[in-house]
Amino acid sequence: MAAAGASATHEAERQRALAAAHEREAALARDKAARYGLAGVTEKRTAAVLSQLTTLGYHLLPDRGWPGSKSAQVDLVVVGPSGVWIVDTKAWKDVTIAGGRIYRGDADVTEDLSSLATLAHDTQGVVVDVGLAPIQVRAVAVLAGHHGVSERVGPVAVVGEGDVLRHIAAPGARLTSGDVDTVLRRVLDEFPVLGTTTAIDVSVPEPVLAAPIEELTDDVFPPEEVEAVLLESILAEPIETWMSMLDRDQAKLVRRSFNGPSRIRGSAGTGKTVVGLHRAAHLARDAGHRVLFTTFVRTLPRVLQNLLLRLAPEVTHLVDFQGVHGFARGLLSERGCAVRLDADAAELAFGEAWLHRDRGGALDASGISPGYWKEEIAHVIKGRGITSFEAYAGLARVGRRHRLTIDQRRDVWSLYERYDGSLRRRGVHDHADVILLAVASIKRQPLERYQSVIVDEAQDLTCAMVELLHLLVGDRQDGLTLIGDGQQTIYPGGYTLSELGISLSGRGVVLDVNHRNTAEILAFANDVVAGDEYNDIEGNSQRRDDVGAVSRTGPPPTLSLHESWAEHDQALIERIAEVTRSVGTNYGDLAVLAARRKEVDAAAHLLRAAGIPVVALEQYDGRAVDAVKVGTVKRAKGLEFKQVLLAGVRPELLSAGPAPTSESQRERRDLDRRELYVAMTRARDGLWVGSRRERPRIHSAGH
Repeated sequence: MAAAGASATHEAERQRALAAAHEREAALARDKAARYGLAGVTEKRTAAVLSQLTTLGYHLLPDRGWPGSKSAQVDLVVVGPSGVWIVDTKAWKDVTIAGGRIYRGDADVTEDLSSLATLAHDTQGVVVDVGLAPIQVRAVAVLAGHHGVSERVGPVAVVGEGDVLRHIAAPGARLTSGDVDTVLRRVLDEFPVLGTTTAIDVSVPEPVLAAPIEELTDDVFPPEEVEAVLLESILAEPIETWMSMLDRDQAKLVRRSFNGPSRIRGSAGTGKTVVGLHRAAHLARDAGHRVLFTTFVRTLPRVLQNLLLRLAPEVTHLVDFQGVHGFARGLLSERGCAVRLDADAAELAFGEAWLHRDRGGALDASGISPGYWKEEIAHVIKGRGITSFEAYAGLARVGRRHRLTIDQRRDVWSLYERYDGSLRRRGVHDHADVILLAVASIKRQPLERYQSVIVDEAQDLTCAMVELLHLLVGDRQDGLTLIGDGQQTIYPGGYTLSELGISLSGRGVVLDVNHRNTAEILAFANDVVAGDEYNDIEGNSQRRDDVGAVSRTGPPPTLSLHESWAEHDQALIERIAEVTRSVGTNYGDLAVLAARRKEVDAAAHLLRAAGIPVVALEQYDGRAVDAVKVGTVKRAKGLEFKQVLLAGVRPELLSAGPAPTSESQRERRDLDRRELYVAMTRARDGLWVGSRRERPRIHSAGH
């Protein structure tokens, strides 16, 4: 039998335990309420600061639902001229950021930002169908009450409450008002308005809430500073619209992941380089990759680097822009491998080797100039890293039309051996040596620096160059991206990916919408190369990648034919005066291009004498300059200009004259015509072609 009062004692203990449990729950509820209350205040403060941007065409969407989730919430989505911003406010104290990680006190809270990064990535997929470039969707964590903070934790920017206005406004107008409306409609469709929260589950009457306390009203951003930020945003150098708004296929391709080497091809003007630049930014920011963006054209990397600096400054430290020769020389230098590159000495070495050839032998009997055999050594033998005559004797010389007999191959090999020996005696290297030395160095000691390599104008590289770049990343996911168009090959020789054991295996993508050229310019350029064949790096012989659509039209190009070159020069100056009178066109929108260096120098002298400012393409770095850009066609590859003027075009390239009498001459003619095609397709709005009067095969639309 229980002792007297035992049940009462037990009940008292139970009630005390229940009260303690309620007290713990109450404490937790009060703590949760405080955190929600603080979050509500800080989120409203962030929204209040950013509301200043509405005068510049920005739209603030607070408390939206996470696409595909029934309960997840997004603090704030901002849509405006600088893109789409996913904003999350953190009421964190004692915050430190180091080594790409964020800490609250001693606690590592980096993973707390992972959902924000995921949402930004998912949002890229939401807006990709309307063509917004992935890099224009950004995640921002705002530290409430902080000022002077501008850091990154992976793809998420971490800024202070006092810095967020400038952070979002700083890029300026990346999107037109029409683009903003298009993107906004898509975001409104995908981010639903959140409903009310579920009712509080309590067994007591619903509490009567006191009147809300006054929100904090401290000016985190003084009015004069707000005005300064808005003015900076208005004056920020606008980036070309195509840099932020892509077509649907381009935008999807930027984000697409490939499980091995991939290739992006398409005819001129289809946006291959633009896609490559955005892809580099996307891989650097969202995947955290260190990226090498390279090309054969020495001047293009500097231009693209400055474009990326305008497009996505937060990732420039993760993307290296280098010409392939510059990369190879830098690699050898940092590894202590001595290289003495001397083009003049190499020229003397070849001259010596040619002088001591077997006179009257197979090379002389061919009737082909020494320059052809010099190209054979540089692009076919050394360009493939061939080290034995047996390998050369059985080689399929892709891209070379003139078929060689076995005796000719023996004489070419002897010429190569004499040339190589002459180089060694002089203690110098040629450009092909630099690549081969870099390949050997990487094979001995792999370079674990890059997760991704993007190669623009890949068709102009030698086989050894592609081998070097492939060695950096192998067949890893999103490792090697080759961008190019066989139609734009302007160097002798060639290669196929199969020679290197590189398989694309369904990872080749074709872009077929021309956004750069007008239909008239493209038709004019296509007529120059009509019927010409070329070898593609995938091993196919073809005539041209046809475009599915051309998005723009304009005036017909002008073929300006003259009786003398003096008359031609006068017409060139008159054309510059004519097009610069057009609204929105200044000297910086023009390029005067020529095939050879001497013609470029003559054109630059002519323009300066006429009082027209000039900048050489070798010095052009992608930043705006009010001067006509003058350079060779090779230096213009990968670039575009509103107006292009082609000076001193050889009449035979525009005429329907007799066909070349030899395969080597036909090969040279085809290369020259493809170079002319490349030059013409640099033109966005207008094209002028100057030449001497002969029998043109293209109907003159001008003088």
